[in-house]
Amino acid sequence: MLSFHNPGVSCGTGRRACCEHKHNISPMNKAHYNLATKFHIACKLPMIWPFKPRYRKQIARIEVTGAIAGDTRKRVLEALKTVEERKFPALLLRIDSPGGTVGDSQEIYSALKRLGEKVKIVASFGNISASGGVYIGMGAEYIVANPGTITGSIGVIIRGNNLERLLEKVGVSFQVIKSGPYKDILAFDRELTEPEQQILQDLIDTSYQQFVETVAEARKLTVENVKSFADGRVFTGQQALELGLVDRLGTEEDARRWTAELVGLDPDKTESCTLEKSKPFLNRVLGSSLDISGFSAYKNLLEFEVSTSGLPLWMYRP
Repeated sequence: MLSFHNPGVSCGTGRRACCEHKHNISPMNKAHYNLATKFHIACKLPMIWPFKPRYRKQIARIEVTGAIAGDTRKRVLEALKTVEERKFPALLLRIDSPGGTVGDSQEIYSALKRLGEKVKIVASFGNISASGGVYIGMGAEYIVANPGTITGSIGVIIRGNNLERLLEKVGVSFQVIKSGPYKDILAFDRELTEPEQQILQDLIDTSYQQFVETVAEARKLTVENVKSFADGRVFTGQQALELGLVDRLGTEEDARRWTAELVGLDPDKTESCTLEKSKPFLNRVLGSSLDISGFSAYKNLLEFEVSTSGLPLWMYRP
């Protein structure tokens, strides 16, 4: 007779009795054991479920819209973790963003690269995917853009405000005590000094080099080639294809179908599962009657402008 010992539920005896050990066998597996005994076949536990989990037949979808900042980073990183936990075979990353803060863009890109070792990732550029939007797109294996998508704007910008003349007119001045000559660099009540300008230019040049090297590596281009069009200019999706910045021209639906094909799924039957932050209870109940998206967008833009003043940005600012 064949052995009925199963190391997965061993009680230490190494004999047939271990398959019936009361503390290590469920009623379902008990029935499995009895069936195996009846037909004199080896007992192999646990049983293999013949059907794929639901998420293995779907494509995950994450949307990145608006300026990239801390809230965007947190939401996207949580969504990427969900993609990995649910074992989606592929991810469609929809980007409609002019870019944003450098650090947040880098963290999203790094998370995409790690996930890309397990999951097929395709990025779809929408109306605009510029600067930081381009950067996070480099975390995808393939990129699809509409012919008229506004993209590019590869570069870094720091913008401060000089209100010195206005403050003089209203009779306002500031007394500053600082630990070093550059502690109040980009202060809004005075002009930049030449040494300060050089410090900021060095910072921008370093950040720019990081951007260019990432694009070159992701798109298999030389650094010199990337620098030939990475001067802050914007261009269309059609031009981006010619430059080697994207792989195909097409809509988001085209990108979804291609993503399904890449992982062996039927594009006609495969659904995409959008992972997004849950809406407040009142929004879910009342729907469009509580729509304040326009006001919220202006509020978010104002908050972004205030919070990022003086920071290096990978962002398209017309």
